[in-house]
Amino acid sequence: MSWGYQEVRTPTLEYLHLFTATGTLSPSMLSRVYSFLDWDGWSGERVVLRPDGTIPIARLYIDNLARQELAKLFYVTNVFAFEETGRENRERWQCGVEFLGCAEPAADMEIILLATEILHKLGIDRIELRLSHAGLVKALLRELKLSPAEETKALGQLLEGDWQILTEVGSTSSELGELLPQLLGLKGKSSGFLKNLEVLSGQTSADFKSELNNFMDVISLLDSLDCNYQIDIMSMQGFEYYTGVCFQISTDGKRIAGGGRYDDLIPLMGGGNVSACGFALYADPLMSLVPSEVGKVAERGVLVKGETTAPEIVKTCFDLAQSLRNMGCVVDLDFVGRGAAGWRWTIMVQGARLFEVIDQVQNRRKEVASIVEVLNEVGG
Repeated sequence: MSWGYQEVRTPTLEYLHLFTATGTLSPSMLSRVYSFLDWDGWSGERVVLRPDGTIPIARLYIDNLARQELAKLFYVTNVFAFEETGRENRERWQCGVEFLGCAEPAADMEIILLATEILHKLGIDRIELRLSHAGLVKALLRELKLSPAEETKALGQLLEGDWQILTEVGSTSSELGELLPQLLGLKGKSSGFLKNLEVLSGQTSADFKSELNNFMDVISLLDSLDCNYQIDIMSMQGFEYYTGVCFQISTDGKRIAGGGRYDDLIPLMGGGNVSACGFALYADPLMSLVPSEVGKVAERGVLVKGETTAPEIVKTCFDLAQSLRNMGCVVDLDFVGRGAAGWRWTIMVQGARLFEVIDQVQNRRKEVASIVEVLNEVGG
């Protein structure tokens, strides 16, 4: 990738305890995954079809990359979720990025800008970026001075998208009486909205103020680059292991990407004190949104057709195809008479020194006598 990320691949099967230990799978959520006992080697270890793309990357980092400290990784993978009705896909695809080893707000800004750039390059321009902050919400819960059981229950409801619970449990707190509705109702752009909260947070703990300052730092960086976003604290869902800035990207009401900072994940998995952030693009809804011309190889696509399967012509076809690929073209070989739909160029190989170059866009044909001349026609 041009942003310096390297591709990695992880196993489809992972240990279940990695997901339960990090809070990704609470007891109530275990029914939503495919898990079973793996008797290989008589271990009896319970494994799971990965329901998430980030935790396998974190395990890979801990096992193989921790010595290099900083790692910028990306993946394309399938994840699995049990779905009772049968109307939704149980296998879903994600394209994700993970930036491990950097705690600076600049890293949060990088993954947000990278996600939006990828979507723009896919031809999806009408996107809505909503920002929230998991650390700020969790600090707010601690400000309410709930019992451990009450805090766990409230967090569980927040993870399910029930934000009304904060209003209910916070109604008895005079100290948060004015701050709470301001925070939950916060919707807008620029760090100025957060500065208003800073004024109201005078009686809160240093922990809450630190999280608020972190949010303002990231927002200020995005403002400096004229990034278009909306602050919406209640836009988060399923933020179990997130600890800082979170974001969701949608278009026409469809969620197509999401991510955030998760500084506690690697320590919870037995790794070192490593900060991290990342995001995932949801491939299934994206497939219906990508304009038809994006991903086509028509402009630089070449179909090389052998007029016969004589050894000399077959060899010439492969030599020509390699030369075209070296020039940056996408090339397909045809010896069975397929059509040329979807390709700009068709090259008919009639002999080692006889080629017909067909330009489907300009509806033009030309005979040439060498591979070099073919390359000049296609590259010109």
